[in-house]
Amino acid sequence: MATIRDVARLAGVGVGTVSRVLNNHPSVREQTRRRVLEAIEALNYHPDPSARRLSLRRTLTIGVIVPFITNPSVVERLRGITLGLEGTEYDLVIFNVETVQNRDRYFKEVVRGKRVDGLIVISLSPTDDEAERFAQADLPVVLVDAAHPRLPHVIIDDVQGGMMATQHLINLGHRRIAFLGDIHPNPFGFTASYHRYLGYMQALEKAELPYEEKYVVLGEHSRYTAYALAMGLFDQSPPPTAIFAASDTQALGVLAAAREAGYHVPEDLSVVGYDDVETAHYLGLTTIHQPLVDSGIEGVSLLMKILAGEEVPNEIRLPLSLVVRQTTAPPRPGPKTIA
Repeated sequence: MATIRDVARLAGVGVGTVSRVLNNHPSVREQTRRRVLEAIEALNYHPDPSARRLSLRRTLTIGVIVPFITNPSVVERLRGITLGLEGTEYDLVIFNVETVQNRDRYFKEVVRGKRVDGLIVISLSPTDDEAERFAQADLPVVLVDAAHPRLPHVIIDDVQGGMMATQHLINLGHRRIAFLGDIHPNPFGFTASYHRYLGYMQALEKAELPYEEKYVVLGEHSRYTAYALAMGLFDQSPPPTAIFAASDTQALGVLAAAREAGYHVPEDLSVVGYDDVETAHYLGLTTIHQPLVDSGIEGVSLLMKILAGEEVPNEIRLPLSLVVRQTTAPPRPGPKTIA
């Protein structure tokens, strides 16, 4: 197996020159660079990644802290991050958060011993103390689907998204509109569902529709919990004619409950989700599209610029859009009957 000394000998240069070529250092003359690259190819030389990291005093690793890695929206954001890192020299390390204890531990450990050169955090907003810890460690951090005034972040306007979803149902003629979302506050500090709920309330207020507490149901973020919550909504008198679910995952639970209860969608019940994950397309789910993949790409772009010493904006806000499919329609006139 060829070594860096073999390359230097064949190219007629010193080991330091070979190292500078490998690290794309601008001080090497083009003729010398070409000679070294030809020697590398002739010897089929592959640098030792560990040695290269030591020479650069960098890990060449980007860390990503993600909550619940199997969540469809998280998967899409991670896909954007991997796409954004294509063609760079960085490897990716994922820290999966399943408990609050995991979250707190990773936020502390990632700054110790310079484990990564930069960090992307998905959907988890750091506290002021945690943001200060990142700054003290001189660790570049970018937030995706989360925000802190001291850290660059990529977000959407979830209040606007909640208004868009609810307004679509109002425009169709629905007046008994339910909201199904996450418990707030929650131990992880997730705020997306709550902000979508605020948008729901604002749309009702704008349309001068009464807010009815019985049509707002909250629980753990899962398809199964959403199924149970939707069943409870069907027991209300009168039941809602439409349900806005705070995520596509929860909307899937609503659709399952509707089938079980004998509701026809959208004739008896309209359903709107949020996120526009891949499954939503195949199920014909009306939903709010947020650019999940693009958010990951934008997060990487911000981090790469920070690592290159460039100035970056503190906030990038991505656009939302309503995608109308087959789960929404005007309410059926007269009393609902279940076939």
